[in-house]
Amino acid sequence: MAGKPKLHYTKGRGKMESIRWLLAAAGVEFEEEFIETKEDLEKLRNDGFLLFQQVPMVEIDGMRMVQTRAILSYIAAKYNLYGKDLKERAWIDMYVEGTTDLMGMIIYLPFQPADTKEKNLALIIEKATTRYFPVYEKALKDHGQDYLVGNKLSWADVHLLEAILMVEEYKADVLSAFPLLQAFKGRISNIPTIKKFLQPGSQRKPPTDEKFIAVVKKIFNM
Repeated sequence: MAGKPKLHYTKGRGKMESIRWLLAAAGVEFEEEFIETKEDLEKLRNDGFLLFQQVPMVEIDGMRMVQTRAILSYIAAKYNLYGKDLKERAWIDMYVEGTTDLMGMIIYLPFQPADTKEKNLALIIEKATTRYFPVYEKALKDHGQDYLVGNKLSWADVHLLEAILMVEEYKADVLSAFPLLQAFKGRISNIPTIKKFLQPGSQRKPPTDEKFIAVVKKIFNM
């Protein structure tokens, strides 16, 4: 029997968090080997384990996978979270790319200077409520189903819930104008594997704080 996937990353969210989410949603147990010093990262590089010298890196099915999107696509396909045909996969990809754009802005927010942070947070909230969330609200309204694509849980749903919760950490009532997304959030949060991941003590990582920022800057020479 193949061992559990092993995740190599810092002890924080960053680009690995969506991978943790997707594995957890699929009910897959995984191990984590944390990069805590610059030397830890250099060892992975020197051992030739990082194809492009970058993390995240996931050991899975005998591969050392890098590049977030490639890792997520593989997990989604492997655990039947990637639609039933090419058209469904295309819709999942489009929805995922949208939430990835939104989450990317949030991931980098804590690393920005204080004087630009407030302005950029306002921009994120504005984009979430005018560009991104209306798309998902309309999708749910148009087809009247519980999930975004194919009336079945997919990577798109898991990614959207993660994005919603990330924005809510900055603005708790961000879904006030989106009743279908509020209901969606409740449904997806209560799927047993996801509900378990949302409980305290899971492998879900807390929001980025100053202490973690300092560690990351040291590891990556930022």
